[in-house]
This record gives sequence, C-alpha cells and structure tokens, in this order.
Amino acid sequence: MDTDVNRPESAPTGALPSAETEPLERRLLATALVVVLGMAMTGLDMTAVNVALRRLSGDFGASITTVQWVATAYTLALAAVIPVTAWAIGRFGTRRLYFASVGAFLAGSVLCGMAWSVESLIAFRVVQGIGGGMIMPVGMTIMTRRAGNQVPRIMAIVGVPMQLGPMLGPLVGGWLVDAASWRWIFYLNLPFAVLALVLASRFLDHGDAQPGKPLDLVGLVLLSPGLSALLYGLTTGAHRGDFGSVSAALPTAVGAALAVAFVVHALRSRNPLIDLRLLRRPSVRASGGALVLFMCGFFGMLLLAPLYFQTVRGESAMATGLLMLPQGVGTLATMPVCGRLLPRVGPRRLLLSGLSLSAIGLGAFAVQVGAGADAPVWGLGAALFVTGTGMGFTMMPTMSSAVSGLPQEEIPAASTMLAITQQVGASIGTAFLSLILARSLAGQAAADAPDAFQVGYAAGIAILLLALLPATRVARSLTPP
Repeated sequence: MDTDVNRPESAPTGALPSAETEPLERRLLATALVVVLGMAMTGLDMTAVNVALRRLSGDFGASITTVQWVATAYTLALAAVIPVTAWAIGRFGTRRLYFASVGAFLAGSVLCGMAWSVESLIAFRVVQGIGGGMIMPVGMTIMTRRAGNQVPRIMAIVGVPMQLGPMLGPLVGGWLVDAASWRWIFYLNLPFAVLALVLASRFLDHGDAQPGKPLDLVGLVLLSPGLSALLYGLTTGAHRGDFGSVSAALPTAVGAALAVAFVVHALRSRNPLIDLRLLRRPSVRASGGALVLFMCGFFGMLLLAPLYFQTVRGESAMATGLLMLPQGVGTLATMPVCGRLLPRVGPRRLLLSGLSLSAIGLGAFAVQVGAGADAPVWGLGAALFVTGTGMGFTMMPTMSSAVSGLPQEEIPAASTMLAITQQVGASIGTAFLSLILARSLAGQAAADAPDAFQVGYAAGIAILLLALLPATRVARSLTPP
C-alpha cells in the first residue's frame, strides 16, 4: 500500500513528514476554501435570520409565533436530511453531493429573497435547510479525506472563517434589516454560493463515489421523521415555555420513540443508514459523549446571554450582537493555536482545558449577571472571551479525535453522526435551559430576573462539567489515518 498519498509532490521519498513541518500544498488550501465558503455561508444565514424575525412579523402582518417557523422550518429540514448524507456520499461522491447541497442552498436563498408571504418564506426555508443540512458533513468528509495527517493544521485554518459566519450573522443581519431590507439577508448568500461552486468545479476530486451500498429505507423512515419530530417538540416547548402542552410533549415523545426504534434497527441491520457500531470504537464513543454534553451546555447557555442583554439591560438586537462579539473573538484567537498544539499535546489535554475554560468563563459571566443591569460591560466581555477561548480548545480536538484513525469508508458515517450529535445536543440544551429559565422567572418580580438567569447558568455549567467525564477517555494523541 502506498503510504505517501498525502505528501506533496516535492517531498522526498521515505518517511512521511510530520504534520507540523509538512507544508500545506496549494490544492489542499484551495479545497479548504471551498469547504469554508459552504459552511460559513450557512452559519451566517442561520444567525442573521434570527434578528429579522420581528421585522418579518411586521412586514407580513403575521404573529411572532407564526414567523418563528421561518427559523424552525430550516432546523427541521436540516435535521431530516442529515441522516441520509452518509449514504449519499457513498452513492454519489463528495463532489456531486457538494454541488447538490450548495445548489439547493443557493436556490432556497433566491426563493426566500423573493418570498411574497410568510407561508412561502417558510416553504423556501425548507429548501435552504435541505441544502444546508448536507453541507457540513460533506465538507468534513472532504477535508478529512483530503488533509490526511494534516487534519489538525487544516482545521485550525478553516475553523477561523467558519466561526466568522455565526459570529457576524447578527451584526450583518441587523445592519441589512435596518439599512435595506430583510430580503438582502438571503441575497447575500448568492456571491458566496456561486464562488463556492466555481472553485468546487476546479479543485474537488472526481471519482470518490462507491455505488452499491443499498439505502436503508427503514432507517430513513425512522430517523429523519424522528429527529424532526424531536427537535420540533423541543423547539415548540422552548418558544412557549411549556413542555407539558400537547403541541410540545406529543412530537417530543414520538420523536424519541422513533429514535429508539432506529437504534434497535441500526444495531441489527447489515447496512444501516448510520452505523451505530462505530460507537464501539473508543475514540468515537468518548468524543461523541463529550461533544453532545458540550453542545447541550454551551449552546444552551448561548441562549441566555442575549436574553439577559435584551430583557435585563434593555439592549437592542444590534447592540446585543456587539456585546456577544468577545465570545467569537476568543474562539477565533484560539483555534490557530489549538491547531498547532494538537499534534504535540494530543486531544485529551486540550479538550479538558477547553471544557474547564468554558465553565470558568460562563461561571464568571453568571456571577456578574447577579448585578443586573449594573454589571460592567468590560467584565461581561472578558468572561465571554474566556468562554470563547474554551470553545476554541474544545471543538477541534473533539472532531479530530473522533475521526482519527478511522478507515476512509467509515469517515462519512462518523461525520454524519457528529453532525447529528451537534444538532440534537444544541437543541436539547436550548430547550432544557429555556425550561429552567422560564420556571425560575415564573412569579418573580422584574428586579429578581438576574437571579433566575443565574439558576439557568448554574444548570448549564453543571452539564459542561459532566462533559469532563467522557473527555477523560478521549485519546491522548492522534492516530495517523
């Protein structure tokens, strides 16, 4: 077997150069740019749309409850399409599927910008979600296959612009809504999507399709509706602050039952939609456990900070986006450092450090929240910066450890599983902390609201600390693929 497939043509024969000294070849960087454009585009769009919901409510004369479906429809479509991605990668190849996913997102963006009613906008957001749901696992598969032993370094490079999308989304969305129209939130995707398709046509490899593996129709029928129903129930309960209502409890229960049925089916099937037997691998199991708890705690608490800024301090949506910037800056500053350190110190130490920093930063933020509107902005910003630094030290080691050493044919399934883990973990965390906050606020005077937020933060920090348990089982070093 040729062990030198990932070495640049100029490298001498013999031992494979280390990931720290081997230069990143130009084609690999170009491939990374293709992937970054797709992922950053979806992240920017998702967070930018959230700040436009009130304007959409006014322009279409619809209630906030109805307009919230603009965000929810995207999430549900994304959850429904992710499970089939691993099979589609094998059947059609990463190049074709990348074109299809970016093309669907582009078409959905154009249609959303042209929407004439809230109902049409919701329908077109489904088209966007179908494309957006495939972009992340396809992109991860492309980069993991192409980068080889340089995965940590390339992830450090692509991680920075990938974080810019979600971070800048509220700012860009708020500016476009105020200066032009909410429609430009969707039209803004056009140049990025077109550029991604042009570069993909030149730099993405052909011939990685492996037709022959049958589609697990039973698994698809169980998992895609199951995830959608579960996320719908959790989202509805979070929006209404009532998880006991039929509209929230019933879909949550149905979704959970379908998900359990899929687990039973997948463990018995020869060719399951998502091969859960990958969890027998210690690297996948430990990384997946740490990831789901981190997403649950961290992204659940990301809901609390904007609510605190807007409800307790009375900040506008634009100002809230600016106040949240230190968290993104901390992540951006850390990821390149993490990429350099990962091959040297291994994923376990970085992951444990990242989780600890996130918990410390959010703990410091929670303490200051107790001062209500009088908490100093610089102190809150410093706490968010530490929190973002922790995230920068968490995501890359977790993802790299999960796929490190996996055979090429198992990477799409692992990437898809991680994408599902992130989506479900973030949704569960958001719903859980929404419930905690709603119950803490119930019956309290406005002056006592900071105490309620502190209760929510305490619950989220506890979840982050729980993530330390599986993190201790993550590999000490990366295994070359």
